[in-house]
Amino acid sequence: MARQQPEQQAPPVQKLRIRYAKRGRARFTSTRDFSRAFERALRRADVPMAYSSGFSPHPRISYANAAPTGAASEAEYCEIGLTEPCDPERVREALDAALPTGLDVVEVWEAPTGALADRLTGSHWSVRLPGADPGRVAEALATFLARAEVEVQRMTKNGLRSFDARAAVVSARTTPDGLDLVLAHGTPLVRPDDVLAALVAVRDDLVLPDPPVLTRLSQGVLDAATGEVADPRHHAAPA
Repeated sequence: MARQQPEQQAPPVQKLRIRYAKRGRARFTSTRDFSRAFERALRRADVPMAYSSGFSPHPRISYANAAPTGAASEAEYCEIGLTEPCDPERVREALDAALPTGLDVVEVWEAPTGALADRLTGSHWSVRLPGADPGRVAEALATFLARAEVEVQRMTKNGLRSFDARAAVVSARTTPDGLDLVLAHGTPLVRPDDVLAALVAVRDDLVLPDPPVLTRLSQGVLDAATGEVADPRHHAAPA
């Protein structure tokens, strides 16, 4: 008997891009936990989702550069595909009402052509370091920035991985309670906690809080000349 072929789904008639925030205790929500909560919210909000083809169809949702578990964020992004056109503001209101407290839908707009990830090439981060010695943090940062390369290690799903944390740092400065960082996105994606590990690597007497308080302030198109991170909704990806 010939194997039954899976049903082929029609392509989406509309794609929407969504900026959402992780605030308060919701910063401890993992990417997997958020995706489950988001799919439940889509059903509760009665959003007409398009599904993939194949033997196990799933809603057409794509995520990009999610912040690590434990980090707050004002600029997380995803894209959804729909089977019929919807008003983006109505979708925003319905999803925001359906999501748990602290997972807030900030903006929804119709997706232009091109990949969402191509418009997310940098992030601006606030790093609070309660209890850390500001002088030692400043000295460690100066040493780090003077280096051409600082190797760190992080456990990934594929095992322990070593990579250069210095190359991703576009700008870094101390603040009264920690650091302000602008990071370029690359492979692997360097995170603020990787930069903190690099600071300890260059100054072993530096004691940092565990965990630090990380907040992604913005994410978007990185201007390499100015070090600014532009809103991906209003700025095209670099050619």
